[in-house]
Amino acid sequence: MKERPARDDELVAAAVPVDAGGHAYDRLLEAIGDARFVLLGEATHGTHEFYRERAILTERLISMKGFDAVAVEADWPDARRVHRFVRGQGQDASPEEALRAFERFPTWMWRNEDSRDFVGWLRRSAPHVGFYGVDLYSLHASIDVVLGYLDRVDPAAAGRARARYACFDHYGTDTVVYAYGAGLGLAPSCEEAVTQQLLDMRGLVHERACAQLERDDERHDMLFEIEMNARLIRAAEEYYRSMLRGSTLTWNLRDRHMADTLSAIAQHLDHALGRPCKIVVWEHNSHLGDARATEMASHGELNVGQLLRERHGRDAFLVGFTTYDGLVTAAPEWGAPPARVAMRPAIAGSHELFLHFFVESIGVENVVILPDSERRLPDVLRIERLERAIGVVYRPQSERISHWFRARLGDQFDAVVHLDRTRALEPLERNGARVATDLPDTYPSAF
Repeated sequence: MKERPARDDELVAAAVPVDAGGHAYDRLLEAIGDARFVLLGEATHGTHEFYRERAILTERLISMKGFDAVAVEADWPDARRVHRFVRGQGQDASPEEALRAFERFPTWMWRNEDSRDFVGWLRRSAPHVGFYGVDLYSLHASIDVVLGYLDRVDPAAAGRARARYACFDHYGTDTVVYAYGAGLGLAPSCEEAVTQQLLDMRGLVHERACAQLERDDERHDMLFEIEMNARLIRAAEEYYRSMLRGSTLTWNLRDRHMADTLSAIAQHLDHALGRPCKIVVWEHNSHLGDARATEMASHGELNVGQLLRERHGRDAFLVGFTTYDGLVTAAPEWGAPPARVAMRPAIAGSHELFLHFFVESIGVENVVILPDSERRLPDVLRIERLERAIGVVYRPQSERISHWFRARLGDQFDAVVHLDRTRALEPLERNGARVATDLPDTYPSAF
């Protein structure tokens, strides 16, 4: 194989082997310092080690640095059920029950053994920590939350909200139908209705807060939840209405929504705690690594990592996760059952292959690569190479086109965790991920 690198002293000095003693993560926490937003990525949505190591790091950030919340690439209502379980509220008796909120494809992203163990740890050891979803796909679930609350506290307001949200009834529950109808101008959009409802909800929340009608912390938190669901509905309406206008527009709408949601969570917690809060974020590398250091920028795309760096500077610390090969849990197409599939070894010209040869050369399997005092990673990682991005769908026939993009890893992240060989995430439902028997001609491979 080509590209076996010459020894790079700067890279050797920056690399700390990951071992059971935890020294590498002690050093990583030192590098993180007083950052308020720590973004922990992943190169796939189906790798056990990414979830496990993010959980280990997050537990340390909570226990040793006083982090207050975990925000994940999930929808608000689903994550809210987990939040209530962690806080000792709601009806769920176990992490498995709380994670049943995640019913839509891809369920294994959060209904998996590693998430179960982490949520159990939060309940036992950090019940004060919040658990929030920052994504925008829960249009109809969020409508149900808003209407349910208004039915209890203000039936007249509930009637007005129901009339506004009835706009979506013309399209059924399939948001793709709304994308075609409203996006192509074939039918009226719901933009005005959801915007007016958001304004009304903000007014109601402000009124109830000022009147101290929601006195205890749990009820105050509920007001925040309701407003965030109304906000999500408005964002989801714009997202689906824009779907046919190009992937760049919808990508940017989604990542702006996630970054704005993080800002709203931070503002809420700052007020509740009486001090600046600290938040750990779990999302894919493609969302959390600075888009300006990747080919995304040439397409006009931005992301959460870029926005948080622009808004918070050194208060945001970005950690990327990479792997060379192994097994991954992924679906062959959108909506299909997941499978445990062999992942193609990293291709020529990639950061992953470069790091694979590097860890071989120093006799370890897994490393954390740390920045210097100026928060700069070694120059050898700031060279543009290919980088892998595996989502929830694996398409080996278009491996290079679909799953690799050009990036300067050292500018994209503040630190990198390279886990050379990894295994598949285990869904909670044992039949949730089959072992692929119809392996492609290019086996081993995965996306």
